[in-house]
Amino acid sequence: MLLLIHGVAALLFVVLGIVFMCGKGSFLIAGYNTASPKEKSQYDEKALCRAMGSLMFVCAACFGVLMLSTLLESMPLMWTGIVLLFVVVIAGVIYMNTSKKVKRK
Repeated sequence: MLLLIHGVAALLFVVLGIVFMCGKGSFLIAGYNTASPKEKSQYDEKALCRAMGSLMFVCAACFGVLMLSTLLESMPLMWTGIVLLFVVVIAGVIYMNTSKKVKRK
């Protein structure tokens, strides 16, 4: 059952990654969709979507590690996947808020 849950989550992240990489789906990005037009003008929407798409693909890979840990029944691998997921998400959010490629002056 846990394998199925991780698989569905990984598939969802892959689908979202594809949507974001196509430059669509900015309305799904929390914070950006509720920003005022003035605040939105500070960001390059296409670059933000691409960065978010990359983040989704890396999150899918982290869930792949979790799926592998379930198959192999390996607790150290499971913790590796969980820690990787948190590190990747935090680093991705910091990147999107500070990168000159994403944020305009």
